[in-house]
Amino acid sequence: MMVGVSDIPRRSSSRTAKLASIPLGIAGRAAVGFGRRMAGGDRNEIDAEMAARAAEQMFTVLGELKGGAMKFGQALSVMEAAVPEEFAEPYREALTKLQSEAPPLPAKAVHHVLDQQLGTRWRERFASFDDVPTASASIGQVHRAVWSDGRDVAVKVQYPGADEALRADLRTLSRFAGLFATVMPGTDVRALLDELTARTEEELDYRIEADNQRAFAAAFHGDPDFIIPHVVASSPKVVVTEWLSATPLSVIINEGTREQRNRAGALLAEFHFSSPARVGMLHSDPHPGNFMLLDDGRLGVIDFGAAAAMPDGFPPELGRMVRLALDERFDELTQLLYDHKFVLPGKKVTDQEIADYLRPFTDPIHGESFHFTRTWLQRVAGVATDLSGPQFRTARTLNLPPEYVSVFRVLLGSVGICAQLDAYAPYMRILTEWLPGLTDE
Repeated sequence: MMVGVSDIPRRSSSRTAKLASIPLGIAGRAAVGFGRRMAGGDRNEIDAEMAARAAEQMFTVLGELKGGAMKFGQALSVMEAAVPEEFAEPYREALTKLQSEAPPLPAKAVHHVLDQQLGTRWRERFASFDDVPTASASIGQVHRAVWSDGRDVAVKVQYPGADEALRADLRTLSRFAGLFATVMPGTDVRALLDELTARTEEELDYRIEADNQRAFAAAFHGDPDFIIPHVVASSPKVVVTEWLSATPLSVIINEGTREQRNRAGALLAEFHFSSPARVGMLHSDPHPGNFMLLDDGRLGVIDFGAAAAMPDGFPPELGRMVRLALDERFDELTQLLYDHKFVLPGKKVTDQEIADYLRPFTDPIHGESFHFTRTWLQRVAGVATDLSGPQFRTARTLNLPPEYVSVFRVLLGSVGICAQLDAYAPYMRILTEWLPGLTDE
């Protein structure tokens, strides 16, 4: 049973202290573990125990704070497949919880928000409303209800004070970016936080989320492979959508059949690569809690609070880069990187350095189908983050232009989920169909 909380902790000093307790707690346990190893304790057993406690502390603190802290945890959870297996299990369990769990808002507080957002006679708009939430989002929680016309609906209610908390969390988390990076190697924590901060205001207004979802639902209406629930009603702090009964990818990851995992991975990739062309937007919150597989094989998608506007679709330069990497025309690719500001001003990088840096990442485009695995992702992440390796030195010369941050984060997140699914996916076929610039010469 989940324990109720009265509200999001909003005092800046209190929230900062809680967030600070995560890296400090991890450092403290490391010191204790070192002492126990010196005293003759079993190193592997001690390291595993420390990792488990650190992961549990991370979940507890981020989950209680909700807001930006929980959103940050959800974003990190996508890349847990990149963590080496000997350390992965405790983080996997704790971070997966952040995709669907957090202490709930009491019914009285929920009713107060509904009074403000849908009017004091809001109950007349529902045939029934379940006061016990079914899930928690980063800045709100979801209740199941029946609309007045008999439709099953999901009612997302924003936590009171979420706006203040989200802004404060993201400012505080930025100060601890380096320490959090040690918990999740292979993740550019600073860029992740910068982008989350940039999208804060959009996600706080549920009317924007509702408009995003309406656009996706219209574009994918009647599609044999995808389903987007339609929006029933919306206001700044409450959004009501059709209820979707399906199996979340977090469950498919652990319990799904080979067929289910392959299908989920392929459809996830197709959804992300096709959306800019079909909708003019990119769903920008890639974690398993937002995707589910229906019994009929369709992929269901929810939570459109973060969606990057791409009215002209993916930039054709992206497809051009993939084509040049595939053909190993690294001289042209290096020039393209310079031309589009992917190299930091004043820095120099050679064709060979770019070739050596990118080759580990290009595995999925060599061949008709690719098997995404945790082992593969761990290897790629390990090469990219080896501080003593040449790839890391190359990475320090490269830059990610602001207009590409969301694109790369989403596509890397999608790959991370595919690795968790252990999915075989026809990646190159999907890219060839949907990525502009790939087949143009």
